[in-house]
Amino acid sequence: MLQLPLYYLNKGYILDNQISKYDVVIMGSGPGGYVAAIRAGQLGMKTALIERSELGGICLNWGCIPSKSLLRNAEVLNLINEADKFGIKVSGVEADFSKAITRSREVVGKLTRGIGHLLKKNNVDLYEGSGLFLTENTLVVEPGHTKLETDNVVVATGARQRDLPSINIDGDVVITSRHALELKTLPKSIVIIGGGATGAEFAYLYRSYGVEVTIVEMMDRILPQEDQDVSVQLTRSFAKTGISILTSSQVQSISNDNGTALVAVKTESEELKIECEKILVAVGVQPNSDQIGLEQTKVDTENGFITIDDQMKTNVDGIYAIGDITGKLLLAHVASEQAIIAIENIAGLDHATLDYSLMPRAVYCKPQVASFGLTEAQAKAKGIEVKIGKFPLSASGKALALSETEGFIKVVAGAEIGDILGVHMIGAEVTELLGEAGMTKMLEGTTSELGSLVHPHPTISECLKEAGLATENLAIHM
Repeated sequence: MLQLPLYYLNKGYILDNQISKYDVVIMGSGPGGYVAAIRAGQLGMKTALIERSELGGICLNWGCIPSKSLLRNAEVLNLINEADKFGIKVSGVEADFSKAITRSREVVGKLTRGIGHLLKKNNVDLYEGSGLFLTENTLVVEPGHTKLETDNVVVATGARQRDLPSINIDGDVVITSRHALELKTLPKSIVIIGGGATGAEFAYLYRSYGVEVTIVEMMDRILPQEDQDVSVQLTRSFAKTGISILTSSQVQSISNDNGTALVAVKTESEELKIECEKILVAVGVQPNSDQIGLEQTKVDTENGFITIDDQMKTNVDGIYAIGDITGKLLLAHVASEQAIIAIENIAGLDHATLDYSLMPRAVYCKPQVASFGLTEAQAKAKGIEVKIGKFPLSASGKALALSETEGFIKVVAGAEIGDILGVHMIGAEVTELLGEAGMTKMLEGTTSELGSLVHPHPTISECLKEAGLATENLAIHM
């Protein structure tokens, strides 16, 4: 007899006997889930998609998209503030942050409606509610008691902000990025815990609006996963804007006195107390593998993340997992590619596996950061003999024309044949260059081939060509 998990029985949910049958049921409609649903529909599968909140998941609604919309507002504001150097006089500038938030929600709304249209176009049945395993091939959607039977389940339920034992996230003084994306009134000061991608983006956003910003990072540099040269450059760029950065530092405690927070921070050399209006926690996630009835299956997990193979299969036949729930790489484009692999495997199609070490990474602060592959230090740690090509944006005609000369492009290549091991970029619009760099790597291109490709002039992309040439000391403009 089918039985609901105890958590839902305690809420008073019951089952009925009606069952709908599907070829595949997908749990979660983030950039993994909705892409999986669309691809399954394209392949003619009878497909169900379960979503308990908004279509598009965290990325579209409370992550990638609204944050980039707000960062665009910050770029415009910065450009206006720098108008004088372009010979343009601007006075009486007022920045209404609440309207920036409103615009970001409008952008989200357009994309959410677009996903809904695509699901209908591909004959995907959408179920609104929480999906739960009853058995390994039967799920229930609550509330509503709707039972779904399927040969294949794709779990794409994502992850959420991790609970930190020493920090009480109250949504008022101590907030997460989700709270920040709804915050229509700017604080005068903020401490950001975590100097990774999220922390860096919000630091730039808030500082652009005049907020006093302090980043507290446990590692010895911000963006610790990036090439060290990139981290050093971003630190310099942030310092110029007045962002305070504390590295090799940990938050010891937080106290709240009538809406003002006092953050105790231990650095390598001293203990500080920082007063601020808001604290943004930008570290750590935990998987949404609880409260989906996963205990009704024999699916293996590690620290709550679902274990998968290179075809997105779990240890249980017919159950796949994609996206943040797998703990592989918490990036939307990775989830989307995992989705294609999972669905095409279900359909019996061949598909190449993912090399997670080559997945592109992008940070949309100013200057932008973009990279993939091995850093110089990682390559050397593996015992690989490397040659480095590095080209500064200050030598780029387009960067000078834009008045955006901070940064560089760095290519890490094998010493013998110039095979590309990694590309690391910081500067204006470098996130748009990741496609070319990644394609060169995918096609097993070398630095000489990268350097021989004719690039349009003047563009920032010319710097990528020059960096390739620089590995052989052949850069023209340096």
